[in-house]
Order: sequence, then C-alpha cells, then structure tokens
Amino acid sequence: MQRLLFPPFRALKGRQCLQLLAPRAAPRAQCDCIRRPLRPGQYSTISEVALQSGRGTVSLPSKAAERVVGRWLLVCSGTVAGAVILGGVTRLTESGLSMVDWHLIKEMKPPTSQEEWEAEFQRYQQFPEFKILNHDMTLTEFKFIWYMEYSHRMWGRLVGLAYILPAAYFWRKGWLSRGMKGRVLALCGLVCFQGLLGWYMVKSGLEEKPDSHDIPRVSQYRLAAHLGSALVLYCASLWTSLSLLLPPHKLPETHLWLRRFAHGTAGLVFLTALSGAFVAGLDAGLVYNSFPKMGESWIPEDLFTFSPILRNVFENPTTVQFDHRILGITSVTAITVLYFLSRRIPLPRRTKMAAVTLLALGYTQVGLGISTLLMYVPTPLAATHQSGSLALLTGALWLMNELRRVPK
Repeated sequence: MQRLLFPPFRALKGRQCLQLLAPRAAPRAQCDCIRRPLRPGQYSTISEVALQSGRGTVSLPSKAAERVVGRWLLVCSGTVAGAVILGGVTRLTESGLSMVDWHLIKEMKPPTSQEEWEAEFQRYQQFPEFKILNHDMTLTEFKFIWYMEYSHRMWGRLVGLAYILPAAYFWRKGWLSRGMKGRVLALCGLVCFQGLLGWYMVKSGLEEKPDSHDIPRVSQYRLAAHLGSALVLYCASLWTSLSLLLPPHKLPETHLWLRRFAHGTAGLVFLTALSGAFVAGLDAGLVYNSFPKMGESWIPEDLFTFSPILRNVFENPTTVQFDHRILGITSVTAITVLYFLSRRIPLPRRTKMAAVTLLALGYTQVGLGISTLLMYVPTPLAATHQSGSLALLTGALWLMNELRRVPK
C-alpha cells in the first residue's frame, strides 16, 4: 500500500535524469532513461515541454509523473465514493432538506451558540418538510439531521479541493501531458458542476406545493442527475487512474468480442445504479416488499396507471421498482455469462481475478437488494446496498481496464 500511494524516494531525487534538461541533438551515453537518439528540438519527457515554454522546473521522468498522477486520481475517486455513500445515508435519514440555503464559504461554520441553533431551526420551520412531516421535531432531533447534511456538504468541498489543488500543482510542474491536461480540466469542471447540481436538487424539495399533500421530497429527476454526474466523475477518475497505474496486457485480437461484452455489462451495471436514484427519490422500495413476485403476481396491475405511458417509467413507484428489478437481474445474468466466457480462454492472472471479483460482487449485491426489499428498507441495510452498487461498478471498470486495447 505504501508503494502504491507514494513513489520511491529515489524516483523523486536520486536519478541522473532528474535534472534541468535543455534541447539537445543526441543522447548522453551515461543516461539510462534515453534509449534512442533525439532530433534537434525534440524532448524526451513531459517536463521538457514545460521547460521550452519558459517554466524551468525540476520535474519527474514521464513514467514517474504518470504514477504520481495515477495515485492522485485513485485517491480522488475514493473521495467521490465517500461522497456518494454519505449522500445515500443523508437521504435515507431524511436529512437532505435540513439546510435551507447555500453559501460556499459562510455555511462552513456551523452554529455554536443556543441562539444560533434556534435561529437555524426557525428557518427550517418555514419550509414544507417541517410543516408536513416534522412538525413535532425537537431542536435535538433537528441538530442530528442538520449535521448529516452539513457533513455531506463539507465532504463535497473536500472532494473539490482534492481535485483542484493537486491539478494546479501538477500542471505547473509540467507533469501532465497535453491529453491529460484536457482530461483533468474536464474532471475539475465536473466537480464544480456536481456541487451546483446538488443545490439545484435540494431546492426542488424546499418549494411550496399548495396542491400537494405528499411528503416533501426532492425531484427524482434532479436526484438521478446528481447521482449520475457523481458516478460519471467516479468512473472517469478511476478509469484514468487504473490506465496510468496498471500496465496493459497484450491480448490477442480474437478477444475483441470479450472486451465488447465487458463494456456492455459495465453499461448495464451503471444503468442499474442510476435507476436506483429513481427508486430512492420515489420511495419505491416500500411499495412491493416481496420477491420474486410483486405482491401476488409477477406483473402488478398498476404498472401502467399513469398517462402517457412513458411517465410510468420515471414517476410511477411500481414501475420504477419493477424496472430496477429487471435491470438488476439482467446485470447479474450478464456478469455470470461474462465470467464463464472468460474461463474458456487463456487470460492473464490479474484479469481472471477481476472476473471472479466482479462475479462475487454481483451476487452479493443481488442478495443485499432482496434483503433490503423484504425487510422494508432498514437504513443500515439500504446504505450497504447503495454502497454495493458502487463496489460493483468498480469491479466492472477494473475488468474493462484489464481487457482494454494496447495502444500501438
């Protein structure tokens, strides 16, 4: 673990190639890092390009820089996973609407005195969730849900800092290639967009709806968008990290069909996780708490009660739960087929390990989902099921990365 997260000190300080490099026409005989002659004006590392533009900084060799950037993105993907898990717990404890305004800096300081807490509680009492659902809530109970939402927001800021500050440092040091610069800019932009989308989602649960007496909740569309963007950020960060840290295998072109099947399976896993946002947003896990049938039938009668029919897919709790079941069963079936197909051909040991891990995660996730449904969605089990979807997506990405094409 230490070698994974921190490069060897010699790679940072003790090699002959760690020096200020200038344009040169031929390699020096004593440098082990240069294996072929360079044309005039050609540079052997990412760092030398930065030197040509006027930034004379001592930089790592390109391979060492890639390892550092890869470990950084691996840590970033871990922080995003933490935000997704914490966000799921925040929703399950119905804490997401406890903070009724949004300030980038001001809200970082929580209330400290009794007067400040009472003022914060009074602001919360002006919104529908207190009036309809929590009208008998005490200040102590309010503090719990407030701190849950506060923790989620502060963790989101930590995610932003984990991306933006190191990115600026690596950019200045010249450790990012041209293609990596574009990717890092996109990741940092997605982090900022994710924060704004989170507040846009919360606002939908704070709006007054005079014609509705339903429990106040955020829009399931905005919740799905918020979760979906977080999953995209996680997948992009993890994929880039694995591509930088794990050397690709030289697989025969005859394995192209297996690679495509793995991509399709990962897409199914992603879509199933995204459909879980609609289940959560509509509390669809509470409508039919039986398995494998839904009530007394395989196909419930109220599957298409809304008009037009397409509305049922996103707004009818029965249809949303039915779709999530179908997607889950389809995903684990595809994972099983992928595993048995991978056993029929010779694959590297690491690739086989990824396939076995994905299979184990798939059946564990199905077991968690069924248990959550049958036990009427207890918070600890539901949070574990939501975390399991992220673990399953991680396994699918790992296998995809193991099967990726070797660049020519």
